[in-house]
Amino acid sequence: MNENDLSVYVITALLPLTAFMLIFQVNPYHALVMRGILGAIAALVYAVLGAADVALTEALVGTMLAITLYAVAVRSSLVMRLGILKDLSTQGERQFEQLLDDLRIILGKRHMRLEVFPYTDMQSLDQALIEKEVHAVCSQRSQPQSDFEQDYAACENDKLCFHTAVRVQRLYEIMQAELTSPGNILTYVKPSGSKEEHS
Repeated sequence: MNENDLSVYVITALLPLTAFMLIFQVNPYHALVMRGILGAIAALVYAVLGAADVALTEALVGTMLAITLYAVAVRSSLVMRLGILKDLSTQGERQFEQLLDDLRIILGKRHMRLEVFPYTDMQSLDQALIEKEVHAVCSQRSQPQSDFEQDYAACENDKLCFHTAVRVQRLYEIMQAELTSPGNILTYVKPSGSKEEHS
């Protein structure tokens, strides 16, 4: 066995090793990096074995183009869009910042990010949820609404409540289990727009 054969074996052995590392990645961004490394190693193996055209195709399509498309898909799918009202009272701003911090921590555990979209009035905020522009809406409530009187009784000590309506069931389940911000009422809204349950 000469030195060239040994290097081919070593490079080829990196393929299953990298593939093994790729399938056990939890963080999608780390998986993208590993996918890029896997494609580069595959292109190198093809080049060493004399298949320059296949190596070029793997480098351009299998690595560069695929990674770019995956990055766009991951970036756009791992986000929660939250609609809010622009005007908040001073007390409301403090409580709302705490709510946003809690949401960022919860979503961060799942490698997601939070985007906040302000709306001018309640009607446009509700419309954004119905038309699926946002995944959830959060509004400040100082007066109880009839649907949530029991929940507002729990907020009496805070004298200010936030009502968060979520249209994605999985996000609702995560927030219901982990969101501990005081003075926040969480509601699941079916995609049709009808409220199903609240907590």
